[in-house]
Amino acid sequence: MSVQQEETPFWLKDNFAPVFEERTETDLKVTGEIPKALNGRLLRNGANPQSGYSAHWFLGNGMLHGVEIQDGKANWYRNRYVKTPLYLDPEADVMSSMGDLSMSSANTHVIHHAGKIMALEEGHWPFVVSDELETIGPNNYGGNLTCAMTAHPKTCAETGELLAFAYGMTEPYLTYLRISAAGELLAQEPITVKGSTMVHDFNVTRNHVVFMDLPAVWNLEGIAETGLPIVWDEDYGARLGVMPRDGTDADVTWYEINPCYVFHPLNAYEQGNKIVVDVCRMEDTMKPGSSSPPMLYRWVIDQDKGTVTETQLDDRVVDFSRVCDTVVGLKNRYGYTAAFSSEGPFAEGFVKYDLEKGNSQFHDLNGGQGSEPVFVKDPAGSSEDDGWVLSYVHQPATNTSEIVIVDSRSFDKEPIARIHIPARVPAGFHGNWVPDGY
Repeated sequence: MSVQQEETPFWLKDNFAPVFEERTETDLKVTGEIPKALNGRLLRNGANPQSGYSAHWFLGNGMLHGVEIQDGKANWYRNRYVKTPLYLDPEADVMSSMGDLSMSSANTHVIHHAGKIMALEEGHWPFVVSDELETIGPNNYGGNLTCAMTAHPKTCAETGELLAFAYGMTEPYLTYLRISAAGELLAQEPITVKGSTMVHDFNVTRNHVVFMDLPAVWNLEGIAETGLPIVWDEDYGARLGVMPRDGTDADVTWYEINPCYVFHPLNAYEQGNKIVVDVCRMEDTMKPGSSSPPMLYRWVIDQDKGTVTETQLDDRVVDFSRVCDTVVGLKNRYGYTAAFSSEGPFAEGFVKYDLEKGNSQFHDLNGGQGSEPVFVKDPAGSSEDDGWVLSYVHQPATNTSEIVIVDSRSFDKEPIARIHIPARVPAGFHGNWVPDGY
């Protein structure tokens, strides 16, 4: 092995390595039987540097992958770059694009809301794409959105509102966003925090939002260590900010917690005057010499006492956490996560948590390398857990990819269907099920 190969970072080799050809494949082979009630598209986003190189896993150009499923058949597979101005100018520097909200890498997530499919990252505007994954253009909500938008907005299960936020390296460091079910920007509210931090995600409940102000601080000195201008600074402190969903900065109540970092929460909900928040918690991030793994924890915010209790729920390394869309912000019984391999940030299996009974089930991928597990509700189902878990899985033995469909009610059993993709789908970040008629 050459020195160059030894120094290749994980995000540029094996199944993390980018693919460059945009393909359209039809009439995909299926093993097993796809439920007839699954009608839509499973979309997934990830960093796929068009040059073949990026200084960090988070910095490559966004590429969407999608499979359309209808009437028990897999009609097509497509992969398309999100053709933002950053993609269209290969000489552009992603780290110098922060002043132009259209210069997105659009590489982190893909959602649907108010009749639009949008590719997201957290430093720029969302980018709208078509049903066939062709880029339409940026969405700044009719010129009203004057800041970035997170890659992890939450769609309220009851109102259809999209709740989001932005963070920045200059003031305001944090901004709360609320968008109506029809796609109208209702609020762009600056939130006062102590400094500029990386706020990757947040939490919503029926009546509140919960911000996570954690000690991953923007600092150019971090580039030399991690490739990103972020440093771990415990002196910054860590706290949770609770605000009514229709509130302002003056309504935020802050609660101190132990220093930690959370990329992805599972869910949050109200229990009387307490707020329960389940998260994939790390001791730190972007800290030289540390590789702190995410594990499932619970915070309970007691608004009467002004306290937060913290409890570890599992000691397995899990992240990319999801719940059924119908319980986002409401009390959930079940949650689904990727169980990360010791060999890299990909799933060796999936965990389904029964948080009411305090137990779990494991779906073993038997050597496959999975991505985020996406729960899709059975439209004929009555209970929260009636549905299927779908994920893109790479098979290293054959260097091929597939979508596995797991019946959530038989979670530890073999997939009920596998959709074989005649292309390699690299390991990526986040995705979603976009139903027909979205």
